[in-house]
Amino acid sequence: MSAVNVPILLTSSVVAHDTGVALNDTAERLRLTLESLEQWLKLDPQLRIVLCDGSGFDFSRIVSEKFPLAEIECLHFENRQDLVNQYGRGYGEGEIVRYALAHSKFIANSGCFAKCSAKLWVENFAQCLSGWNGSILCKGVFLNVFSLFKNTTFSYVDTRFYIASCASYKKHLENAHFQINKEHGHSLEECFKDVFMKYNLEKILFNTPPVICGVGGGTGTYYNNSPTRKLKERLRLTMVRMNKKFTHLFSKDQANL
Repeated sequence: MSAVNVPILLTSSVVAHDTGVALNDTAERLRLTLESLEQWLKLDPQLRIVLCDGSGFDFSRIVSEKFPLAEIECLHFENRQDLVNQYGRGYGEGEIVRYALAHSKFIANSGCFAKCSAKLWVENFAQCLSGWNGSILCKGVFLNVFSLFKNTTFSYVDTRFYIASCASYKKHLENAHFQINKEHGHSLEECFKDVFMKYNLEKILFNTPPVICGVGGGTGTYYNNSPTRKLKERLRLTMVRMNKKFTHLFSKDQANL
């Protein structure tokens, strides 16, 4: 499947409902979301993008003026601010994805989507998509990979970027954000991992590390994607894939690995 056939779902909240994030300036969050759109279109001008904002901000006019030739579908609604503040931005993100799946024509027509947090883009999106299994693909985060004295553990799922079919998402992940327990540090990332373990899902992890660029809303700073860091991520992933405990979690091999 080509990148054009998988719409990009950007989950946005121009107004920060989670008071715990470092990046809470509305104007700056807006600027960075537009930067993300620009970078995605540089990767492929033919991409179809769904920009769904959970803080009630309507991007339609700005997007039509700034990207007149692009296929960008703008959705917006008002998330429950009290619940987002209570459970964190992972809860808000879950509600945004739920809304987009219910209202996006692009996603409905494709039957799948690549979710990415607004303000971010994935430099090697085409490479990540080459391993698409038709169900779910995401990045697993593993601890103690380079340790000689501790066992490697599957810690959580990186929810900044993943690819999913509508059917698989609705079956397994649509209600994951309801299990967030902010008080005990159980985030959306852990909730996704819980689902994978509960249903013994296989071949759901990327075989190549997504190179995620942009600014993290929680930190307010640009990610470091130096050549050294990229090399370390590839080495980490290779070592995890060689571990018999985790081989079943990874999608089919890719020729460019």
